[in-house]
Amino acid sequence: MYFEITADDEFIKTEKVPGPTKEEIRALVISKMRLNDEDVVVDIGCGTGGLSVEFAKRAKRVYSVDQNPEAIKTTRANLEKFGIANKVELIEEEGLQALDSINDFTKLMIGGSGGNLDNIIEEGYIRLPVGGQIVITSIVLETATDSVHMLKDLGAEPEVVNLCVSKGTLLDRGVMMKALNPITIVSAKKI
Repeated sequence: MYFEITADDEFIKTEKVPGPTKEEIRALVISKMRLNDEDVVVDIGCGTGGLSVEFAKRAKRVYSVDQNPEAIKTTRANLEKFGIANKVELIEEEGLQALDSINDFTKLMIGGSGGNLDNIIEEGYIRLPVGGQIVITSIVLETATDSVHMLKDLGAEPEVVNLCVSKGTLLDRGVMMKALNPITIVSAKKI
């Protein structure tokens, strides 16, 4: 399966929407999603569309969800830039409401929840088929902890990875490493 990850500087960005999810984080999320070309992915909290672009390169269909109209606009622009807009349906709605309008999906990505994390995890996990995968990214420790507890309550066996990435900046006398914001990735396969 194709696994090249798009470079961060290739994405269209805006001051009004954070992102894209950094390249190294996207690579690990793709790995944890266990995607194949028959998967249907729901990306809740799509932001600038960094992960939606990666999902669309690999999956059959993607539903990109965000309640911020600027996020939907930026995601659309990125999908069009990479020529994969035909594989993605954009939904400008709160995550839980959007799940109600999506019939079948095999993978669920939660990158933003609008304060409704537990309900989105519960509804999404229940609707996943056996063997489906859920991945939650978090910059806040409480979100990761809540995700783990919620998934355990639903009978899942969550895996937790904390990723701390530093990127080198070339100086005259060497390379200075600059740390990026650490990200916690919680994932689980529906059993």
